[in-house]
Amino acid sequence: MAKSLDDLIQAAGNPVDMLRNSQTGPNVYPGVPPEFTNWRDEQEAWQKTAVLFTLSFHMADLLVEGRDAVKLLSHLGINTFRNLSRERAKQFIPCSHDGHVIGDVILFQLAENRFNLVGRVPALSWIMFHAATGGYDVKVELDERSAARPDPFNRKSYRFQIQGPAAMKVMTKVLGAPPPEVKFFHVCGLTIAARQVSALRHGMAGQPGFELFGPYADGQAVRDAIVKAGEEFGLCQVGGRAYSSNTLESGWIPSPLPAVYSGELMKPYRQWLTDQSYEAKASIGGSFISSKIEDYYLTPWEMGYGSFIDFEHDFIGREALQKLAKGTHRKKVTLALEDADIMHAIGSQLGKNERAKFMEFPSAVYSMHPFDKVVAGGRTVGVSTWIGYSSNERKMLTLAVLDADHAEPGTEVGFVWGEENGGTRKPTVERHKQVEIRAIVSAVPYAEAVRKTYVDRGWRTPTM
Repeated sequence: MAKSLDDLIQAAGNPVDMLRNSQTGPNVYPGVPPEFTNWRDEQEAWQKTAVLFTLSFHMADLLVEGRDAVKLLSHLGINTFRNLSRERAKQFIPCSHDGHVIGDVILFQLAENRFNLVGRVPALSWIMFHAATGGYDVKVELDERSAARPDPFNRKSYRFQIQGPAAMKVMTKVLGAPPPEVKFFHVCGLTIAARQVSALRHGMAGQPGFELFGPYADGQAVRDAIVKAGEEFGLCQVGGRAYSSNTLESGWIPSPLPAVYSGELMKPYRQWLTDQSYEAKASIGGSFISSKIEDYYLTPWEMGYGSFIDFEHDFIGREALQKLAKGTHRKKVTLALEDADIMHAIGSQLGKNERAKFMEFPSAVYSMHPFDKVVAGGRTVGVSTWIGYSSNERKMLTLAVLDADHAEPGTEVGFVWGEENGGTRKPTVERHKQVEIRAIVSAVPYAEAVRKTYVDRGWRTPTM
């Protein structure tokens, strides 16, 4: 008999123990080489020239269509649905009954009562559960990410991003004319290599650019045309190693733990999810430890999504979020880690003394959901959710969520690197000792170009 996520939690006794000792490593980025040139030049290209990201393989797509499509999505998302149109995309954010984030994806309206949602699968699975159990007149069709399918490259759509200071020059050359003026997060149609292409005005690393998508069979021709047009402007294709580090400069928290592992109202969903689901195979890593899984959940405000909440419509989590809205919220920040302390941790890999947890470059993430402890005055004041190195800033950075009284820029805090008691049983964790690294609370987004470019752009709006 097939097991459910709920069965696994019951067997483990505590979802924290299950996730912290999961045998799953960090998310992979298939379909592209680790590096096209080298990750340092690829990082610098998104700030100095232009880059092409290939997103065709690591994200899932969910088609939702039918008479009740808007009713379903509106019931699950914290966002307003009064401004839906085919000309604009929307960051779709569902929450649990207790008001914690399950995930976030991008929603596109393809036609009346027909939508495509793109991103990590937890938010999409939540939609599929309600489509299957809620009595809605809808059909859903999941195009799963490559790592979770037997035919990894048999996708329905390709998806690329082109961005950087020279991105518009590359687009002008490949189009034969300047690209249309499109507002941020709005969609238009283009023709590239004689193929019809949909284009979202967007930019993962915070620089100007477009996200391009269309039928998978057209993808190679579109990519070849962009790469050729970009040669004179220094365009770099970005490999899997650099891709996962771009979020450190833009300030987007890429991997919130889905808030589904607790709560009686969530139990039917845990029983619906299988033991092969993302949620069942997920892993938690890092120095932050709590026996309460709820301490690993994030609210919309902590992720920078507070302004997206529309209390004028009914949705799951609304009542809980109304109560949370009256309180204080932790703040998202960037931590700039002290160079000397980083060098000490790296230097501990040499010689026969105890070593710190190894730091991979450019992304030092070693689990699907990183949670490292941030301390001040002998107590925990927040958690770090992502860590890595930026060649643009020549700095080791983390994205963290801190108590408001420790979130002012310039505040010094401690970042605890490594796991307790020599490390958990995850295969990505070698025996090591924890070390505390000094850190300075800094702006989010950290990159100056991002802060200046994306003023009043939702979660990218500068918080300091």
